[in-house]
Amino acid sequence: MMRILLFLATNLAVLLIASITLSLIGFTGYMDAAGVNLDLQQLLVFCAVFGFSGSIISLLISKWMAKMSTKTQVISQPRTRHEQWLMQTVEELSREAGIKMPEVGIFPAYEANAFATGWNKNDALVAVSQGLLERFSPDEVRAVLAHEIGHVANGDMVTLALIQGVVNTFVMFFARIFGNFVDKAIFKNESGHGIAFYVATIVAELVLGILATTIVMWFSRKREFRADDAGARLAGTGAMIGALQRLQAEQNLPAQMPDSLTAFGIRSAKQSALASLFMSHPPLEDRIAALRQRG
Repeated sequence: MMRILLFLATNLAVLLIASITLSLIGFTGYMDAAGVNLDLQQLLVFCAVFGFSGSIISLLISKWMAKMSTKTQVISQPRTRHEQWLMQTVEELSREAGIKMPEVGIFPAYEANAFATGWNKNDALVAVSQGLLERFSPDEVRAVLAHEIGHVANGDMVTLALIQGVVNTFVMFFARIFGNFVDKAIFKNESGHGIAFYVATIVAELVLGILATTIVMWFSRKREFRADDAGARLAGTGAMIGALQRLQAEQNLPAQMPDSLTAFGIRSAKQSALASLFMSHPPLEDRIAALRQRG
């Protein structure tokens, strides 16, 4: 129920902000004065406003959504020796990475996982699962934390949001061009938009959206290699390899991370060859091989 409410609230916020933005810039529509042809410049503005609004709003509320969806408990005052060690380790790694210390939290999950999120690198959240803390050695936990700090220091959350915004913009843009072509050239509609425009636009958005997702996921996989490299620099290559090998040993355990946070975790479930195009993470064996080649 909470996820549905978050989804609805996010979409309402997108509509509200996009509508206000379009009003402020004097947007009057993306058809020409005669209402027959598309005004491509106005159409691009329309698509950019809606395309970026969604990704930017999601980025701005990412910490709040992560805490709600994973039931992460932020450590404000360490109560145990393990929490104290966790806070000290994150503080040390953050200092070495040159960023402000993020919020630190623990979320209740048996799977070994961790994630980092936040709208900028000096206002982030790093959280680890209870299962990871219980089963991984201190060096392995430190390496996982270093990997997540690497994501924050590299600005991956912001970059991914911007890429998603660009992709959203062009999916909407070309889908509406296709819809207009079908409506005017095939169904010979002379004014405004007929039903063919809306049907063709929806179909084009679905197809282009699938293709666009492969682009976003390709970038997501690339940033995992960069975060592994940062983890190796901060915690040691051996420790980073050891942590990934432990994750590999537990790969068949069911994933409990919400879908909205999968791209920000350190692991993802195994996928088929076709589904690998839509994976947010490279195979663990590839990541381990890349670290071994690093030396």
